[in-house]
Amino acid sequence: MAIEIDLSGRVALVTGGSRGLGRADALTLARAGADVAIADILVESEASEETDRWGSLATAARTQGLIYTESTVAEIREMGRRAVALKCDVTDRGQVAAAVARVVEELSSVDILVNNAATLDHVGQFHDQSPELWERDLRVNLSGSFNCGQAVWPHMKERGWGRIVNMASVAGTLGGFGQASYSTTKAGVLGLTRTLAMEGARHGITCNAIVPGVIGTEAFNMANQAMNDRIVARTALKRPGDPQDIANAIAFLCSDLASYITGVGLYVSGGVELFVF
Repeated sequence: MAIEIDLSGRVALVTGGSRGLGRADALTLARAGADVAIADILVESEASEETDRWGSLATAARTQGLIYTESTVAEIREMGRRAVALKCDVTDRGQVAAAVARVVEELSSVDILVNNAATLDHVGQFHDQSPELWERDLRVNLSGSFNCGQAVWPHMKERGWGRIVNMASVAGTLGGFGQASYSTTKAGVLGLTRTLAMEGARHGITCNAIVPGVIGTEAFNMANQAMNDRIVARTALKRPGDPQDIANAIAFLCSDLASYITGVGLYVSGGVELFVF
């Protein structure tokens, strides 16, 4: 048997795909043969100040021009794949339903869902955590995955095949100092992953989670350098990961090579969860 990742004939929906991990995921799935829909609150031709309410990272992306939703779609089309860019707020069930309907209409199905959309800018010790941002993080990071999963579920059940990959974090397994809301939502994503794995199995749907450590995305590069250095120092491999490391793992989990893997939280973390000294 040839060992290769071949997603030819599959259609993937990647949320939060305007940059960083989501962009790498979308490009890698396309290189493996999939047609790809990229959904994000940030789309070049439709960017507005309304996105400021989703936090400082979204604002910085807009003001610094770090939005690549439509340009990524153009790259995918140059590969000979079909692709579409969708402006979508994953907390709005109506927008999610409309986005999935458009993917089915234009690309014929939704076989793969990568729940990547998330917020990561609510930092403060527990007594300083904002109730408003706590609720926002729950809506985006956890309910967003629920909303998107529920929207694609009937299509996957009908076809008897589906791959859902949720983006968790080591903050959800280890906790995160100053990250009460983020770590809580990512722990919840792992619980959601296992439940969807159990319920989806009888319909040919697998559900797994990626558990990244520190990855060298735009958000990482915007963060405090001293803090970044401290995190890298406690990583076994002593370096940040690359978005491509995450994308490679996702492509594998979406392929037939991983057909007997479900309910897993796969660490792609450089060993940050290990006891390092």
